[in-house]
Amino acid sequence: MHKKILLSAVLMLLFLACSTVFAAESPKKLKAGFALLWTIDDQGWTTSHYKGIEYLKKQLGDTVDVSYTEKTVSPADAERVIRGYAQKGYDVVFGTTFTHMDPMLAVAKDFPDLKFEHCSGYKTAPNMGTYFVRIYQAEYLAGYLAGLMGYKNVGTVATQPIPEIVRGINAFTLGLKRGLEESATKYAPEKLNTIVWLKAWRDPINETTLAETLAGKGHDLIRQMADTPDSAVAACANGVPAIGYGEDAASYGADCTLVSTQFNWGPYYVNVLNELHDGTWKEDQFWGGFKDDVVKLSPFGKAVPQDVREKVLSLKEQFEKGKDMVFTGPVIDQQGKTVIPKGQKATDPEMLSMRWFIQGVNGKLPE
Repeated sequence: MHKKILLSAVLMLLFLACSTVFAAESPKKLKAGFALLWTIDDQGWTTSHYKGIEYLKKQLGDTVDVSYTEKTVSPADAERVIRGYAQKGYDVVFGTTFTHMDPMLAVAKDFPDLKFEHCSGYKTAPNMGTYFVRIYQAEYLAGYLAGLMGYKNVGTVATQPIPEIVRGINAFTLGLKRGLEESATKYAPEKLNTIVWLKAWRDPINETTLAETLAGKGHDLIRQMADTPDSAVAACANGVPAIGYGEDAASYGADCTLVSTQFNWGPYYVNVLNELHDGTWKEDQFWGGFKDDVVKLSPFGKAVPQDVREKVLSLKEQFEKGKDMVFTGPVIDQQGKTVIPKGQKATDPEMLSMRWFIQGVNGKLPE
């Protein structure tokens, strides 16, 4: 009897010892919080971030605990949400829109042991980095596709007159020129891409009105740039093909869409959490593209010929290998001035501050 009791005690001690060792060796479950601009079903910007969150959860599984807060719109909302996650001991907090920048910086200073990541901003701290993607690479490919198919009178529903949008318009137009030249299509060099301004990131009613107006004036392709697919949907309803933006416009009813340029945040979120697991995270200003798998193209529309698909995918492979040819000279602006000489490339600071249009863009920056 005593031997049985002794044996049971020894086994119990062994079990406790093994459990202690296992617990000590188990990796810490990291907690990530996300402040989202709008609702996860907004069909654009926030939906793309939500898909990134879902990708993160799928890839890292039980090693992470992920939460998010929708409709974090104003700076006051942002500070409340970000500070709330910090006070609860979250290891990293992501702010997913520009207006989150200053509130996040303030909270980061109060919680120096936690990490913070801000999307689309430029301010950093020892524990706060920034991240964005080179969506202009995808826009160049979308323009290239349109040019290969002979579209030469594009109408673009632009959003806000800031460098990000200017850069995208220029990249699309440069790709459009390349495609037209490769397809030997004649075009009017001054009026390839006509711009109308929404002056908002999302405004479904005005997006529809502007797209209908462009279609009514004979533009042969409508390019969506807003966070919602309404201009692409309106284009289809008026018998004009479209190029989508942010999310796959075809999945929201714009079945005439030739291709959509898409954000792909998931791989970046996984990388940040892996660095936190490994203890290798450091403040950075990340700006990645196809090479980093943070930009992508949607499936091609059924109207896109096979040879065009192959050419676009071949050029996409060059981006994936790290070759970025978009803003390589010679590049001429609307006034006929060479802004990027032959053999030179625009630097990142030059692209991030871009406030001029290339020759071929028909429109001006609003005052």
